[in-house]
Amino acid sequence: MNVDYLVVGQGIAGTMLSYSLMQAGASVLVIDEYKENSSSRVAAGVVNPVSGRRFTVAWLYDEIYPIALRTYREMEELLGLPVYKERDLWTVLPTEQLKTAFFDRTTGLDYMRLPSAAAIAHYDQWLDQPFGAAIIKGGTVLLQQLLPIWREYLKKHNSLLEERFLPSQLQAKPTRVTYGDIHARAVIFCDGAQTTHNPWFSAIPFLLNKGEVLTVRVPGFETADIVKRSISMVPIPGQNDIYWVGATFAWDYPDENPTAEKRAFLENGLQQLLKVPYEVLDHQAAVRPSGTDRRPMLGMHPEMPSLGLFNGLGTKGSSLAPAMAAQMTAHLLRNAPLWQETDIKRFFNRYKG
Repeated sequence: MNVDYLVVGQGIAGTMLSYSLMQAGASVLVIDEYKENSSSRVAAGVVNPVSGRRFTVAWLYDEIYPIALRTYREMEELLGLPVYKERDLWTVLPTEQLKTAFFDRTTGLDYMRLPSAAAIAHYDQWLDQPFGAAIIKGGTVLLQQLLPIWREYLKKHNSLLEERFLPSQLQAKPTRVTYGDIHARAVIFCDGAQTTHNPWFSAIPFLLNKGEVLTVRVPGFETADIVKRSISMVPIPGQNDIYWVGATFAWDYPDENPTAEKRAFLENGLQQLLKVPYEVLDHQAAVRPSGTDRRPMLGMHPEMPSLGLFNGLGTKGSSLAPAMAAQMTAHLLRNAPLWQETDIKRFFNRYKG
C-alpha cells in the first residue's frame, strides 16, 4: 500500500490533521488503536477565549478562532452532522476581588457582555452567585460526535488501520518511511502522551498532566450555556440535565485511574456553585500532553525529515487544532515555514552543542 502520509493517532490532533491533508488532496492512512480514556475522548471540547485566574485572552485567539469556526462548519457540511456548537460561558464571579479583576481584563472585548437582570434572576434559582456573573462567547466541539463520525469516514475511504502502532515495524529514511507493507512519504505522530516513549523525539521536554472529570445529573436544571466558576459544567448534547464537570490537573500521578481526591475536589466545586442537589453518574481520568512552553509542537525531525510531530495542543486543543493542522498541512505539501513558536526545531536547537 502506498500513501502520502501515515498519521498515528485519532484524537483531536490526528482527526484535524488527517482532515486537513485529505481536503488538500493528499492520501492518508490513520493508524489508531481505540482507547476509551484518551484525553480527546474524555475532554469536553470547550472553546473559551478567556482563561485562568488572571482572565487573560488565549494565545492568538483572534487569529485562530475564525479558522476553527470555518473548519468545523466545513466538516459539518462534509459529514452531515453537527460537530461544533456556539455557546455562552456563564461565568460566575467568585469574589469581589476577582470580579474587579475580571472586568479590568475583559471590558471592551467583542466576546464579553453583561447578563440581563432577568438572566441573573433565572440562574439564581440554581446557582450561588452573590458577586454576579458575566457572559463570554465561546463554544464546544462535540468530540463525542466528531471523533466517531470521522473514524467512520476514514473507514469508508480505506484510510484507517485499527491497531496499535508498533515502532519496531517502522523503517525510516530521510524521504520515505515503510511500516510493514505500507510505504509513505512521512509519518506524523499525533498520539498525545504516547509520543513521550518515541525515541526520535526524546529532545522534546513533554509535561504530561492527568485530568479527571465527572458526569453528573442536576435534576430539573437545563441550560445550553457552559457554567463556569472554579470548575466548568458543560451540557452533554441531547441529555437535558446531564453535564460534563471538570477538570482537574495533576503533574505527579502513579497511574491513569480516577482518584477519590480529585473527585472530592470536583464535588466541592459543584457544591460551591450549585444551590440544588446533583447525582454523580461517572468519573473518568486521562493524561494530556503539553510542553514546557505551553505551545503546540509541530514539524519534522531535523535529522530524519520523514518523521513528524503534531502534538502538545493541551487544554486549548479544540480551538487550536484546525489552525495548527492547516499550518502543518501547508508545511508538508508546500514547504511553507512553520511559526517559530510552534516549530519543534526550537527544542532541538536548544540542545545543539
